[in-house]
Amino acid sequence: MAEKYRLEMIGVSKSFPGVKALDGINLKVRPGTVHALMGENGAGKSTLMKCLFGIYKMDEGKVLIDGKDVSIANPDDALHKGLAMVHQELQPVPARSIAENMYLGRYPLIKIGPLKIVDHKTMNLEAEKWLKDVKMSFNPRAKLGTLSIGQMQSVEIAKAVSQNAKLVILDEPTSSLTDNEVEALFRIVRDLKARGVSMIYISHKMAEIRQIADDITIMRDGTYVGSWEVKDISDEEIVKQMVGRELSNVYPPKEDYRTEETVLKVSHLSSIHQRSFQDCSFELKKGEILGFGGLVGAQRTELMEAIFGMRHIAGGQIEILGKKVTVKRPQDAIADSVGMITEDRRGTGIFGCLSIADNTAIASYRNYTKAGTINSRKVGQVVKDSIAKLSIKTPNDRTLIQSLSGGNQQKVIIARWLANNPDILIMDEPTRGIDVGAKYEIYQIMIELVKQGKSIIMISSEMPELIGMSNRIIVMCNGHITGELEDEEATQEKIMAFATKFDLNDKVTENFTQEVKS
Repeated sequence: MAEKYRLEMIGVSKSFPGVKALDGINLKVRPGTVHALMGENGAGKSTLMKCLFGIYKMDEGKVLIDGKDVSIANPDDALHKGLAMVHQELQPVPARSIAENMYLGRYPLIKIGPLKIVDHKTMNLEAEKWLKDVKMSFNPRAKLGTLSIGQMQSVEIAKAVSQNAKLVILDEPTSSLTDNEVEALFRIVRDLKARGVSMIYISHKMAEIRQIADDITIMRDGTYVGSWEVKDISDEEIVKQMVGRELSNVYPPKEDYRTEETVLKVSHLSSIHQRSFQDCSFELKKGEILGFGGLVGAQRTELMEAIFGMRHIAGGQIEILGKKVTVKRPQDAIADSVGMITEDRRGTGIFGCLSIADNTAIASYRNYTKAGTINSRKVGQVVKDSIAKLSIKTPNDRTLIQSLSGGNQQKVIIARWLANNPDILIMDEPTRGIDVGAKYEIYQIMIELVKQGKSIIMISSEMPELIGMSNRIIVMCNGHITGELEDEEATQEKIMAFATKFDLNDKVTENFTQEVKS
């Protein structure tokens, strides 16, 4: 007789010094279903999954797989028990190949005399097969570091699928994927369901939950709120149960605080790499939220990293407040009152081994240093004010940032730049992996900043967010600026039209066009 539940987690509790992260959580997942796990950042979703996957040892509770009580000692043990996990924060080895990353810790071996060596041929063939299974035709021998964040996410999904697991945990799997890549993922998810595989799907995107999930469990502040079949609960009720209150609007009321003053002027900026951004020109006004749209690979992030001194340029000019500047490194941009929240939170955002206080203050220590001595009292007050203003959930400011949820880590990064008080703030995917309540708080902070006369450049892959928050939208495609839309004329259709605008005489572009069509 088939078991009613593939997975049961009963009364799971977990505490860290100063905080109880999980308090009696229950989760039951049926065979061959997608079970959505939802809640605000800090609700304990990722902590619960890490307990299931053997990364954390739970203090109380038990786990049953196919009706059998099991103890999971570590991630390797979890894999052998049929569990696979795609983490929200990627942990790639950029210098190694795609195949080596997919088979890390489980390389196929061949015996040559007394020695066992990695069977690269078999590994590459197998990796290529699984990559094609998720509609990603990458060369398995290519270095992982040559891929974008979204493409790395796709490799992680292929890795999970390749492990033939009977339960797959997907923690914000679409956070860096394009619409085409999301649809490819959903095709794989439906195929896995048809094979009887169960999935736990953590996401804040309501439309995805409606499209892919069968059941839903909601958590709030480390406690179990309840479970429903998705068809039996409305979007409004999901939000209410997640945040403990009703949210009437997704975006704050939009007002135009722009002046005629140009705070940033970029003229004909080009990368040293021919396949990156080329001949890009635009202006940013004081008090403006300027959105940047485009598909993955449009080179939006690369353009902003060049403005912030993280990439070398071949030509072009940057003017800040009417003054021509040379930005060769981030310190130069910071000195010119520019801040940047990067897309890759773990790779280039947080300092995982440092505290919340250090991560918050690290960009502004120079403002509180005299004769080589840091004024700890002033720094401490800035950190305290920032934690309170952004409602960062933490026992204290000495807590290591790596122990926080993804959303709270993002809030700390925002607090870092608020503490530095820049005139221009570049925000690359500022709400990626953040729940609906925390998103609204960040939107309110953005509105307050431009109200104070600050200027914001926001890169976002979510078109409703671009339209809902931007005064003006610039769209890029294949390294070029292809369109500009004022707030009142911006629609998803117009943005997509500019995002897929190619010069068909260009062979590189033609190949990319075929990729989009496929």
